[in-house]
Amino acid sequence: MKNKLINLFIFLSPFILIILTLFIGRYPIPLKNIISVLIDPLLNNQSSLPEPFYTIVWHIRMPRAIVAALVGASLAVSGAAFQGLFRNPLVNSGLLGVSSGAGFGAALAIILFNQSSFFVYIFAFLFGGLAVLLSYFIGRIYKTTPTIMLVLGGVVVSSIFSSLISFVKYVADPYNQLPAITFWLMGSFASARYKELIIAGVPMIVGICGLILTRWRINVLSMGDREAQTLGINPSFDKGIIITFATLATAGAVCISGTIGWVGLIIPHVGRMLVGNDNKVLIPISCALGASFMVIIDNIARTLTSGEVPIGILTALIGGPFFIYILKKTKGGAW
Repeated sequence: MKNKLINLFIFLSPFILIILTLFIGRYPIPLKNIISVLIDPLLNNQSSLPEPFYTIVWHIRMPRAIVAALVGASLAVSGAAFQGLFRNPLVNSGLLGVSSGAGFGAALAIILFNQSSFFVYIFAFLFGGLAVLLSYFIGRIYKTTPTIMLVLGGVVVSSIFSSLISFVKYVADPYNQLPAITFWLMGSFASARYKELIIAGVPMIVGICGLILTRWRINVLSMGDREAQTLGINPSFDKGIIITFATLATAGAVCISGTIGWVGLIIPHVGRMLVGNDNKVLIPISCALGASFMVIIDNIARTLTSGEVPIGILTALIGGPFFIYILKKTKGGAW
């Protein structure tokens, strides 16, 4: 009973945090006006409250909070899926090069289309998917998909796209384009609005739902290819399905938020500390934990200083020490 209550709280926490986030920021909204700000637009009621209250809550903070939750959920659930699929506790959501590919696509779009946000999202998504596709085909060099070959393919493709990012930064205009590329690569939700939410939200939701629906197959594949075949699973086909869903989720997240590290690595480990290694439970728990974590980090990023701290900096500063704590507490037993 206690475990069910804990799991229920974990699943509800992203929604609670999103609501609380609407009233956190440098523009104060009195607590007594919270209900009116949330309810009046839904009921088409006339209110005497200042118009900026509604604009800030519904058009700035609301889409940003939803995007942060979706990005956190996408990165965490992809990391958990890859860790189970590759049977490696050090794997994260960017293993197959999606982050490096998306970074190159965004940098290229910033140079070619004068920092147009629409083309940045599209190019980041397409090149993130291309990077994973290249990694997968490299992994099938022997017409199979052994785990080690997929990992090596991801390392090679990540290295190539990282070099291409460096080249694009080298040729970029140092006064306008280079700062834009640099800040995009650090990660931020500052530009998140409903239009961007629709563009990036669809692949994230499809990827998350796909991984949740196929999570039992990850348990089978984690036993090894021979065992999976014995149980009637086609390892190559099912690996391709899981990688596709994880790529959709991660590419959708990266194209709207930039490169954010550590989430896909540490959140699944936290989930294992709570529910164990069974992916049928771990995948949904990681999804909820990732969403909550990213909403909290985004609140810290936009309130910590007079400016906005890039998300990627905070996740690295928090994720590194926290991962050390996990290793010390579990002595490697979380895996």
